[in-house]
Amino acid sequence: MNRDQFTISEQWLETSDGQMIYTQDWGNREANEVNIFLHGGPGGSSRDNHKMPFDPIYDRVIFFDQRGCGKSLPYGSLKNNQTNYLVNDINLIADHFGLKSFNLVGGSWGSCLALVYGIKYPKRINKMYLNGIFTARQTEIDYLNNGLFRTFYPDIWQSYLKTVPTKYQSNPTAYHFKKIFSKDLDSVKKSAYAYAKLESSIVRLDDRQIMIDSDFKDFDPSSTIIEASYMDHNCFLEEGYIFQNSAKLQMPIYLIQGRYDMICPPVTAYELSSLLPESTIIMTNAGHSSGERSYYDVLRGLLRGHHGRR
Repeated sequence: MNRDQFTISEQWLETSDGQMIYTQDWGNREANEVNIFLHGGPGGSSRDNHKMPFDPIYDRVIFFDQRGCGKSLPYGSLKNNQTNYLVNDINLIADHFGLKSFNLVGGSWGSCLALVYGIKYPKRINKMYLNGIFTARQTEIDYLNNGLFRTFYPDIWQSYLKTVPTKYQSNPTAYHFKKIFSKDLDSVKKSAYAYAKLESSIVRLDDRQIMIDSDFKDFDPSSTIIEASYMDHNCFLEEGYIFQNSAKLQMPIYLIQGRYDMICPPVTAYELSSLLPESTIIMTNAGHSSGERSYYDVLRGLLRGHHGRR
């Protein structure tokens, strides 16, 4: 493999409504298949550790930051920041790079976006590699927002309840979302911080809990505001949309699911796999984070097998 075959190219692609989507073309330009990576959140971004399962000698991966996220512009914007626009952005990226078909790789919210895209444009997808399966049903959203995980993390849930007045403790996330969408910037930041801390406290199975990477003073609420917007609107999807349209997903789909996922309960992956004729479900002893070793070991193994390598 010569130097020209493995380069990193960064570009901003302009959407039809004037937004600028950051993309990074990474790996082997002569790879047999191209992967488009869909980060989680909503409101997250592409990070260097997302490259860990891939091998730049064999794989080509196009990473991008979704609307309002990471290096995409305008940063933090909620304008036209809805699922159908993100689906169109995937087409924009694929067309720009001349891809008639490609694989989708993503976890958590990224798995939901991949499935929605596959339902709308099934002929463009070769395979999907998904983890931490999420389909935006209300029961799945409630699992985090209403603390249904608290059998395992009662202390975390109790700490979260303390961030709201007593009369709102029956529905603390509704209280925080109301504050997040208010015009009081101090309240926005406080509630976004509380919700981000809740999620980050249960994202990993191991003791290296990610937590939010800044104290309150330095905390940027933009990512959490985007996530709250999606969760408050059921990710802009009809209830049960992915399950109701699962018959359109005829391509091979690999569902990698942590048995101890406290954010996206494993039952979703199990139920969905029974409806997908070409799906393979792989349960791992992991939590929700794609940074856990068992997740990327499985994905790396799948990719190597499809390259015909041991």
